[in-house]
Amino acid sequence: MKIYIKYMVSLRCKMVVKEELKKLGLHFIVVDLGEIEIMEELTDGQREELKAALLNSGLELMDDKRAVLIEKIKNVIVEMVHYSDELPKINYSDYISQKLNYDYTYLSNLFSEVKGITIQQFIITHKIEKVKELLLYDELNLTEISYRLQYSSVAHLSNQFKKITGLSPSQFRQLKNKHLRPLEEI
Repeated sequence: MKIYIKYMVSLRCKMVVKEELKKLGLHFIVVDLGEIEIMEELTDGQREELKAALLNSGLELMDDKRAVLIEKIKNVIVEMVHYSDELPKINYSDYISQKLNYDYTYLSNLFSEVKGITIQQFIITHKIEKVKELLLYDELNLTEISYRLQYSSVAHLSNQFKKITGLSPSQFRQLKNKHLRPLEEI
């Protein structure tokens, strides 16, 4: 049985979900970002217990098919930007469409309608958060970050960074209190 979970965007979330499933005596086959597969069918009581336990951890069970698809789109983007060593070499639209097996225009229209922003804006926001994270680590220079996140140039990255954060990458690097936003808040 597949179950979809909202706000499940990190490895820590996966650990929390696994722990809650164990407490309920449920056996999982797969625990991925936003999606789990368990061996059993859930009873109404188990579903309510799981729902309450997940809510206590800031996660939500999802039933609405549109909400599930939106969450899948978000998880593909989070995984692509934050957990892949390298971004895909194909267009993001083709990548997302292939991963989810849906026409990109349908996904894009649905996402914009429900979230109020485009998929592209969502990707840009996550890429900028990744830039902030890489700037904090101070292991890569801006040229390397630009290349890693597939920006056409350092200038393009810098312009997008300033547009989103109000700071240049070098100004951000100089800040004493550098704040990263938790992925689930983006």
